[in-house]
Amino acid sequence: MPFTLKKHKAIIGKKIQIFLIHELGLDPKVGQRLTSKGRIFDENMNTINTGETIPTDYIYIAVFEGISRGLKPLIEFNDFAIFDKPTNLMVHPISKNTPYSLLDEIRFHFGEDANLIHRIDAETSGLIIVGKNKKSEIALKEMFQEKKYHKSYLAIAQGHIKEEITINKGLDREGLVIGVRMKVCDDGKESVTIIKPIKYNKEKDLTLIEAIPLTGRQHQIRVHLYSMGHRILGDPIYGVDDENAENYLNKTLSEEDRFEVTKSNRLWLHANYLEFTFKDVTYKIFSKNKDLYEQFIN
Repeated sequence: MPFTLKKHKAIIGKKIQIFLIHELGLDPKVGQRLTSKGRIFDENMNTINTGETIPTDYIYIAVFEGISRGLKPLIEFNDFAIFDKPTNLMVHPISKNTPYSLLDEIRFHFGEDANLIHRIDAETSGLIIVGKNKKSEIALKEMFQEKKYHKSYLAIAQGHIKEEITINKGLDREGLVIGVRMKVCDDGKESVTIIKPIKYNKEKDLTLIEAIPLTGRQHQIRVHLYSMGHRILGDPIYGVDDENAENYLNKTLSEEDRFEVTKSNRLWLHANYLEFTFKDVTYKIFSKNKDLYEQFIN
């Protein structure tokens, strides 16, 4: 489990924020984050909130301690590292009960100051940048917010895509049964994706493509391709009925049923390339897992 309860001798009647700063030596921002996220408890496991006093002789603090399942960085530098995330792995825990995520490996390898710079969907595999310290995290996140990078994906799409296309369609939440599902619409947020066909398998009716998102909307590549009639192979949300999509999100869709519905047990979308400049050095990083796509399409 990523969250561990750490026991600390406390001072009854002392305000929790003052105790965290003066007695445990925590940075005020760290203490504020712990209380606001409900990660501090008294001996009866009742949450101690900001501004409250400590009611028991001991307190417990839920801290995230990363565990490893053998995933190592693809490449590492002084200030940052890059992971090649496998499919069906969340980058960040969604609750205290999440057993494992990429953040586990990040904290296991680099400590509690390391953090994700950007995110990709759990179903999507590929490259993720990790800041190894707070200073590099701030600088790299600013780079991403200002879109000072180049990123491209590999995908296997159903149907024959014959030539390069630019999909310029606004995106917004669908707002129906499946809350995470997006849709194309005229009044949605501006979204642009360039699609470049690489290879077509006539027997399987599948096209290996490079997808270059010029904007960074949720599910952008998946929705844009689906809107053009070229659903990504293995997509459990787009191009399937609401019941199966909901079952997948609720983790009640069996592997056999998923394969029957989507024709694969994984989403064939992969963050394959990253290019950016950091401290006057330009980095061009390719995933080592791209060969799997070439093998599959043959």
